[in-house]
Amino acid sequence: MEPFQLNKHTYNVDNDLNKVIGITSRHGGISEYPNGSLNMSLYIDDCDDFVHHNQKVVAQEIDFSTEQWVFPIQKHGNNIQQVYSEDKGTNVEILTDKWHDIDGLYSYDKGILLTMCFADCVPVYLYSVTNDFIALGHAGWRGTVGLILERLIKAYDGDINDLRCLIGPSISAPCYEVNEDIKEKFLALNLDLEDCFYLNPNDMYDINLQEINKRIALNSGIPEQNIKVTKHCTAKENTEFFSYRLEKGKTGRMLAYIGTRD
Repeated sequence: MEPFQLNKHTYNVDNDLNKVIGITSRHGGISEYPNGSLNMSLYIDDCDDFVHHNQKVVAQEIDFSTEQWVFPIQKHGNNIQQVYSEDKGTNVEILTDKWHDIDGLYSYDKGILLTMCFADCVPVYLYSVTNDFIALGHAGWRGTVGLILERLIKAYDGDINDLRCLIGPSISAPCYEVNEDIKEKFLALNLDLEDCFYLNPNDMYDINLQEINKRIALNSGIPEQNIKVTKHCTAKENTEFFSYRLEKGKTGRMLAYIGTRD
């Protein structure tokens, strides 16, 4: 069953652990980038007031106030950061010098919403069923080959069997091609990933980043039954999601998020 289900403007994952897990669609906002969209990023060519309006639309829909959100400055790397209650509000109203070059967040505190922006890259989510651990990673090809999901899994100090992993809406293999050099970087991980690449008529390789992240989770020790992978593709479903590659960079960003309610 597809874990990410549309509410109104957000795709959310049902659970009975007081977790809030999901990603925004492109609908329901007032941004002009693109026109009338729910752009959630302050770092692209959009009006800050529009983004703040969009943030409030999402906050109301998921019932998690923006004062409780945190946001890093992503750089397509594999650096991670632990988040505490006193960090609430970081980079939400205005971007600051805090948490630059961070693409993974984790926390054991309730009442915090970990957030990051996406427009094709893979959002990876972790949470524990026995305590309040949550984590969110931004796994484009660089973050994935840098094993950011493995780093977040290793940050958990409990029993790995208690972890649940969700791999969210992102670009799928038929819509995302890479060259031989990038393919070789992945094969060097020694995770038997050859079948995650498909030679296409352009003599390039379509890459299945969602499956690769699943295998990283498996290799890190998470049981397969504890991993769920979306079927949503940001490029194929461009009427629902932003796609950086399909729209050649001229598009907005979705917001992925995970939190535990107080």
